Parts: sequence; structure tokens; C-alpha cells
Amino acid sequence: MTGFENSFATEALPDALPMGRNSPQQAPFGLYAEQLSGSAFTAPRRTNKRTWFYRIRPSVKHGRGFKPVDRALTRTAPCREESDLPLGQMRWRPIEIPTERCDFLTGLRTIATCGDVYVQAGMASHVYVANASMDRKYFYNSDGELLLVPQENVIRVFTECGLIDAEPGEVVLIPRA
Repeated sequence: MTGFENSFATEALPDALPMGRNSPQQAPFGLYAEQLSGSAFTAPRRTNKRTWFYRIRPSVKHGRGFKPVDRALTRTAPCREESDLPLGQMRWRPIEIPTERCDFLTGLRTIATCGDVYVQAGMASHVYVANASMDRKYFYNSDGELLLVPQENVIRVFTECGLIDAEPGEVVLIPRA
């Protein structure tokens, strides 16, 4: 643990940490491996700030039994309206692939946002369903990077960087504009 910006590790039991691996398929003692990231996934490795936890129970199970307290005078930005969101994690059902013609643009749906677009800080998460090509329609994204993760079938994207084909299980990062 000497020097600046080194990695640190602690363990409650000897050999509880997997050596030489971050996220093994089976962690020692039946623990669950979870990463808490403090930087963008595209950050260079040397600047990536992250913490690996090896938990007895996954963090998804920890969101029970909490009760809201009076907010008094505290708020969070941009503070446009009050919210009574649940404290635990939320899930949504998969979006069914429509039977009528649906291309990438007509099938793009926002599921979550954070931050404020007017100060250019934040993010938005979308899902898409598509069963047809966009043919001669084009999509220009000047808002930020676009990450595509196909679940079924192949998606073909024509970008300024060239042609990209992605299959299920592959991740495509398309830079801004």
C-alpha cells in the first residue's frame, strides 16, 4: 500500500479476494462480485477510478426496509419538481417487438434521464426495438456518445468512422456526431 494512486485491497477472511482477476465466474466463498465505477467506462485504465466489492448478498437485495425521511430544505438539481420515487431498485418488462414496421428511429424509447441538458451534464438511457431497416432515413446524434447493445439479431450502423455490424453480446460505441 505504498506510493500514490496505488490499488488497495482488504479482506475479512484469508483468500476471500480472487488474485489476478476482477470478476471471476465464481468468486471465493460464494461471494458476489460487483464493481462501483467512479469514471466513464471509456476512461483510460490508468485514470479509471473503481472499487470491486465481493458481497455476501448482491446489492440488489439491500434496497429493502428503508423509509423516506422529511427532506426539510435539501434538494437535488435541477429541482424542477418534487418526486416520490421508490427507494429500491426498479425494473421494467422487456419491450415487445412490434408486428408493424418499426425501424431504429421509430423504435427508440427513453427509459431514464439524469442531469440537465441545458448545462450539458448528465445522461439518458434508451432502448430500441426494430424489425425493419431505416432505408434512406438518417439519424444524427449531436447530444453525446451512443452505446448500442443488440439483444437479438444483428444491427448494421453506418458511421463517420465506417460500417459497424454488431451481434448480440457485442457492444458498439458511436462517438458524438
